[in-house]
Amino acid sequence: MSTRDSAVFANRYRAFLFDMDGTLLNSIAAAERVWATWAERHGLDVAAFLKTIHGARAIDTITRQALPGVDAQAEAQWITEAELEDVEGVVAIAGAVEFLNALPGDQWALVTSAPKALALRRMQAAGINPPAVLVTAEDVASGKPDPACYVLGAQRLGVPVQDCLVFEDASVGIRAAEAAGADVMVVTSTHHTPMVTEHPSIAGYEHLQVLRDEAGLLHLQRLT
Repeated sequence: MSTRDSAVFANRYRAFLFDMDGTLLNSIAAAERVWATWAERHGLDVAAFLKTIHGARAIDTITRQALPGVDAQAEAQWITEAELEDVEGVVAIAGAVEFLNALPGDQWALVTSAPKALALRRMQAAGINPPAVLVTAEDVASGKPDPACYVLGAQRLGVPVQDCLVFEDASVGIRAAEAAGADVMVVTSTHHTPMVTEHPSIAGYEHLQVLRDEAGLLHLQRLT
């Protein structure tokens, strides 16, 4: 176990905060089908554009393009409606369902860049029961990498965000968690190329166990 791994596995946490897409479930195929259609309609280089969509809110992705005459709010709504219709191939990351089911319900939250309706639809498709606390695209004025979403998730759980462990897969989400002051575990299940970060990583949850100590704090253990 490396030094960066040992720190996270040695620490105790008040709560866990999870990104959704790429972290708890794989929705890449469905998302890229919808976004490819949108990109083609707007004359973008589809392959290059698709590399930029993951982890961010639809409205932020569209706004970044600075396309003349485009109503970002209306286009984001089109994206959401199309993604609600297409959940083919959306599946849970290996071991995620069992891992989440082992967590106390009041000690984890979902913090996603997806709108609430889409988050619930994709979790249902992946067989994941939604938590009591969800932070979605509608809940913050600025999306990831702004830390507001993770700060809000911790607040809704009633704990300091610095006492939380964030599970993330995308660079914008990792930056948001870092800015919030939380520890980070990177989930690499959907990565095609290695992501170099200072944080520990897991490919999935099959070899990960959560324990709860007498003070009610959570800590991770790797299963051999």
